[in-house]
Amino acid sequence: MSTAGTRLPEGRYGRSSDERADHKLKIAGAVLGALLLALVGYFAYHYVGQNKISAEVIAFEATSDATVRVHLEVRKDSGTSGYCTVRSQAADGAEVGRADFRFPGSDTRIDKVVTLRTTAKGTTAELLGCHAD
Repeated sequence: MSTAGTRLPEGRYGRSSDERADHKLKIAGAVLGALLLALVGYFAYHYVGQNKISAEVIAFEATSDATVRVHLEVRKDSGTSGYCTVRSQAADGAEVGRADFRFPGSDTRIDKVVTLRTTAKGTTAELLGCHAD
């Protein structure tokens, strides 16, 4: 016989409602975590695996008020052709030049110095991106 002051043995009659809610939250968290991981993996593969041409600015020099020489190092798949977009800005941050430079051919690594024409003295050379044709 049980009185109002006595407790029932824990776990004897199944889980409490709090334990069931915690279990459901753990399952939902695991599912959402797996989905997030899959989404990050998909975008990483798409960005890295699908980009067939990439480059970086090695050095640049403002040779006059109307030109900036930019040394680019381009890496691409053999036989892939494409272009890279470079821009220059003035000291006040205004864009003074932008151009696409093409890189055809079968070479997989290209070091090239290109000349970017500007409307005023450029103080930067920034690679905006590269795209395969």
